[in-house]
Amino acid sequence: MDGVMLPAVGRIVTPDGIVNGTLIVDSDRFEGVLEREGEPTGWVLPGFVDAHCHGGGGFSLANGDPDSARAAAGFHASRGTTTVVASLVSQTHEFLLDATKALAPLAAEGVIAGVHYEGPYISASKCGAHAKEVLRDPDLGELAELIAAGRLADGATAVKMVTVAPELTGALEAIEYLDGQGVVPSIGHTDASYEETTAGIDAGAQAATHLFNAMRAFNHRDPGPIPALLNDERIFSEVIADPVHLHPGTMRFAFDLSLPAWTLLVSDAMDAAGLSDGHYVLGRHEVEVKDGTATVAGTDVIAGSTITLLDAFRNAVRLAGQTVEAASQMASATPAELLGLREVGAIETGKYADAVVLDDDLNLVSVMRRGAWLQV
Repeated sequence: MDGVMLPAVGRIVTPDGIVNGTLIVDSDRFEGVLEREGEPTGWVLPGFVDAHCHGGGGFSLANGDPDSARAAAGFHASRGTTTVVASLVSQTHEFLLDATKALAPLAAEGVIAGVHYEGPYISASKCGAHAKEVLRDPDLGELAELIAAGRLADGATAVKMVTVAPELTGALEAIEYLDGQGVVPSIGHTDASYEETTAGIDAGAQAATHLFNAMRAFNHRDPGPIPALLNDERIFSEVIADPVHLHPGTMRFAFDLSLPAWTLLVSDAMDAAGLSDGHYVLGRHEVEVKDGTATVAGTDVIAGSTITLLDAFRNAVRLAGQTVEAASQMASATPAELLGLREVGAIETGKYADAVVLDDDLNLVSVMRRGAWLQV
């Protein structure tokens, strides 16, 4: 392996702690870590895993166009996100079915890790940038067709996660069904009570879609979904670590309470990530980006983010006081565990050689994906 992109002695974040040294790579896999003496410089982290991403670099992961999805995945890979899930926003069943069929080959190829439906089975009162006219109660027949449309040659499905509001009619049955199919049911975009949220968790929900955002707010007499999700060890909580979505104090609160093993950083990025302010599209809405904040045009409704997972990682460290190791776990190992991705998420012998090299100030130096250096 060409070692010029690695520090001579770097701080390598492994599942067993920080090792001062360099990587050993054989083809597209890690073969180990070579310890070296000397003063370490820079960081070597496992490639980031983004479980919730709509696009970036001017390209969409949500419009069902495989060429666009390939380009968006390439953009995020160049920023350190070597594994990305294509998150689709609420649409008609026919659109989601066609999009799944179009994106499944990319999942088989390894360009994307799979598909996440962030709706349409969500609350109209907490829909955010989702179009209300396509929202509906969960439908087991639709879910079965979508999972079948994503079926891969090995028998698995490209469908990785579905966001559901547990208070909707048929939601608990849908959550139980998804869990039984090996698809992650995630509670989000919800106006559920504490009790309705707990019922959803008991039915098989495993995650919280962007905790705090598009959820009933916490109240000491009507706590709603947030404490139910945070306090349950069965739940992995997504956190959009940017100050547009969450105050740094809220980030720190979530990280310290949920802990890195149950918290995953997500970008929730849309097409404008990495680009300048302007006008874009997300699902059925026109989106205006001003000062890096994406909103539905003509409103103050947030429409995804313009950050990458590298930005979220740095925000977790710089704004929310997390260690590099903790932020790395939340950006790689924890999302990989949630999604059942056993070949990524850690610098460990036998896993794909995906790595992010940063300098001492957490600036991006280089990215390796499947053992090959990318242009950054």
